[in-house]
Amino acid sequence: MKDSLRNMAWIFVGIVMGSIVNLCLVSLGMVLIPPPAGLDLSDPEVLKDNIKLLPPKSFLFPWLAHALGTLIGAFLVARYAAMKPFVGATVIAAFFLNGGLMMVLSVGGPKWFIGADLLLAYLPMAFIGGSLGGHLRRQSLNAHSNTGMTRQ
Repeated sequence: MKDSLRNMAWIFVGIVMGSIVNLCLVSLGMVLIPPPAGLDLSDPEVLKDNIKLLPPKSFLFPWLAHALGTLIGAFLVARYAAMKPFVGATVIAAFFLNGGLMMVLSVGGPKWFIGADLLLAYLPMAFIGGSLGGHLRRQSLNAHSNTGMTRQ
């Protein structure tokens, strides 16, 4: 039961932290690469109707937001949850990939961006985050076992 609660808590933390990274990067992107004058991208209907007007550079920060949000969330779960690192990372990837699919279905976008986003932002970043988190977890466990300490 303790491990189940720990897993659920870390999945929640991974989703929240990944979402915060996502939101911050999308917001930063709007400042660094503003949309064309008079275009309010905060309204999903306006975005859907005008997404084809955006230059390719406008899609850089959304892609980074999706990729790094997934990476951070997967890393945290793989590093700290009690489950196997890649199981946790896959749960995070599934959550964010589902969000990406919903966004594509509701807003659309250029085919090149949809392909890059769905194929390169979620599962590969979850794999990298899971690998890094799992590696650090193993190092921590080895360090504790070498000093006679046990992990709580």
